[in-house]
Amino acid sequence: MSTTSAHAQREQRARKARFAAFLGTTVEWYDFFIYSTAAALAFGPVFFPDVEQSNALLLSFATFWAGFLARPIGGIVFGHLGDIHGRKNTLVATLLIMGVATLCIGLLPGANVIGVWAPILLVFFRALQGFAVGGEWGGAVLLASEAGDKSKAVRGGMFVQQGSPAGNILATAAFALAALLPSEAFISWGWRLPFLFSAVLVVIGLIIRTRIEESPEFVEEVVEEDSKTKIPLIALLTNYWKAVVAGIFASALGIGMAYFVATFMLAYTTTELGIERSTMLNVLLINAFVQFFWQPIATRIAEKVGSTKFMTVTLILAALFVLPMFWLVNTQNIMLIALAIFAATIFGSGYYAILAGFLAQAFPTKVRYTGVSFAYQASSTLIGGTTPLLAQTFLNSSGWPGVAGFNIALIVVTIGGVLALATITGFSAAHERAQREQDQNNKEVTA
Repeated sequence: MSTTSAHAQREQRARKARFAAFLGTTVEWYDFFIYSTAAALAFGPVFFPDVEQSNALLLSFATFWAGFLARPIGGIVFGHLGDIHGRKNTLVATLLIMGVATLCIGLLPGANVIGVWAPILLVFFRALQGFAVGGEWGGAVLLASEAGDKSKAVRGGMFVQQGSPAGNILATAAFALAALLPSEAFISWGWRLPFLFSAVLVVIGLIIRTRIEESPEFVEEVVEEDSKTKIPLIALLTNYWKAVVAGIFASALGIGMAYFVATFMLAYTTTELGIERSTMLNVLLINAFVQFFWQPIATRIAEKVGSTKFMTVTLILAALFVLPMFWLVNTQNIMLIALAIFAATIFGSGYYAILAGFLAQAFPTKVRYTGVSFAYQASSTLIGGTTPLLAQTFLNSSGWPGVAGFNIALIVVTIGGVLALATITGFSAAHERAQREQDQNNKEVTA
């Protein structure tokens, strides 16, 4: 086989791997997002029927956090398996676990039927969801970013980030349809339909994932060179702990943003401002499309100007827009609310599109699955999972200005993490140009 043919085959494998990573991650995020939407709209009266409305919402958001508590555990377990045995099989396992947990939530009786066991089992299945997605994200990032040229790692990671808005589109559309039911029917059984529909998506995802090949970079640099690490987590925390800490803070808004908009803002506008539930779900559905179409454009821009510079600028713009966003939302004018959410999403998702590939570059191949998963999922527990809970707490205690201050602080922490990670890893515009030149030279040699 000629070197030219070999390069063409690698590019073909890369495209298949990116599509498989995108599709599987879409299913995983669909399952994760329908929980957050249900927590904002239905779980209070179903699982905490005897609690006052605002406190029931807090309890619903607390069960939502259970998934984030389990995510680092999933990241460590599947990161270890992925760094030792490869990326492919772990991703099949995470998708299957997520599907089972989501289906069980859809079939779970409410507190009026089985009493205290209802919220207990809800927390358990939510934790199982978190355990699965904790191993899913990092593996999908590597499956996509390791498949092709190194200079396209950020673009490959973007395909995984597309799974978030795609999953959000499916989740929001499912709940928008369910919300057309009368309120009593929606609370009684309508909210369960999106959870049951997940079974179909999981089967499709499993068919695609079982047909892909293992990451060529993992095979070439770890398997063939016999450079596996016995305990990747120990090696990671011993030799790369600075990158882990920076990665945790760099991931803060990437995780918190989606749940601030899709969970807290949904609850805030429908409960505090009196906006119709179906109307807000339609706004969030359009917003997910905005994110889906903007992220590939943002990635191409970042490739031109440099990932670190692009992420920093978009995050600064996101921070500057927080107060105007709340002013627009508090007008209770649905067009201005939509405008505020769309603009905030453009700023935040520009950074989010780059995050996966950016984070993957921080760790060597033999501990990369563990490193990416641990940093991102630890951030999800410390910051992402608490976002709607803390935002609701600030709202109850100090009103929307407190929530705005919390949001700005989250963005500032993220900027610090991005700059620190770029410094530690040397991930600069010059570094990215050098990678592109090296890949171009390799192509010319093989041609």
